[in-house]
Amino acid sequence: MDRIIALRRFAAPVLLVALTGCLAPRPQAPPRRPVDVRAQIAQLMPAQVGDREGWAADIEAALRTQDIEPTAANVCAVLAVAEQESTFRTDPPVPGLPGIARAEIDRRAAALHLPDFLVDAALRIPSPDGRSYRERLAAVRTERDMSAMFDDFIGMVPLGQRLFGRLNPVRTGGPMQVSIAFAEAHASRYPYPVETSIRHEVFSRRGGVWFGTAHLLGYRAPYTQTLYRFADFNAGWYASRNAAFQNAVGIAAGVPLALDGDVLQPDAAFDQPGQTERALRTLARRLDLDARDIRRALERGDSEAFERTSLYERVFELAERTARKPLPRALVPRIALHSPKITRKLSTEWFARRVDERYRRCLKRAGA
Repeated sequence: MDRIIALRRFAAPVLLVALTGCLAPRPQAPPRRPVDVRAQIAQLMPAQVGDREGWAADIEAALRTQDIEPTAANVCAVLAVAEQESTFRTDPPVPGLPGIARAEIDRRAAALHLPDFLVDAALRIPSPDGRSYRERLAAVRTERDMSAMFDDFIGMVPLGQRLFGRLNPVRTGGPMQVSIAFAEAHASRYPYPVETSIRHEVFSRRGGVWFGTAHLLGYRAPYTQTLYRFADFNAGWYASRNAAFQNAVGIAAGVPLALDGDVLQPDAAFDQPGQTERALRTLARRLDLDARDIRRALERGDSEAFERTSLYERVFELAERTARKPLPRALVPRIALHSPKITRKLSTEWFARRVDERYRRCLKRAGA
């Protein structure tokens, strides 16, 4: 008996040491030096990129200041989007931009029933750089040029304010074609001094890369494929997750829905719900939720929290019972892309797959 007790006393500390060894955190590798990260980024860029060191420095800084690990996957994701959106040009030229800008002015004037001669007279007014707005309009080649011209036109010409209010119609820009509204909403963490405005920063390489990286990688999402992040970059955060949710709603309700990732229409009145919300209300009793519960959950549709709502969980449970099979938790949204700059039939899926091809080529260069 004494021997058994002695063995137990001996075994206890040994077991504790063994368990402690298993539970102790493994030593982490020291963080990589920025110079080494920049060298890797430059190496992974397509061969034709100019000023590789400058691009690498801005991308490394964007990842580091946003606490995003500079893995090959993350670096290649940023490089793939920048290549697709601008072929690594800070302010890429847009074919036919003067015509696009004038068409926007004419469209707004027609909506306000303003005569052509009034618009023409406003465009003949000298702008701050000495040229008339007509001359500047004819000379625009990039979105930065057009944005600056509209800023002056809105600020200096009374008709400009009448046509546009205080809203510059140029909504995206820079080497990653990031939304200026997104940049302005996420400006608090921007690490660089803002010389004039966040809008101006978006059109710079450092600002365009920083906000583009934030839009691409600056949120947690339940995706097993980077393809869905690329789709979200085009359609908005969580659009791929939400498209899969819409698919589940359609199956549960037995109605076809547009899988556009827009689960709650912007500014939708409670008594004028969109199609996804209408379909959900037909399921309210089966979901054991009322219309207010449904609306409150859908209001979280642009955040990670949506996945933790009773609505999200119960819809998938009901839809999978109906379908008798597991359903995807992410789908590329089905959105046709429309813009004065787009002259072909394009879609979010086209964009996401083109970027994904570039991403995979970059990973191959990285040996990943």
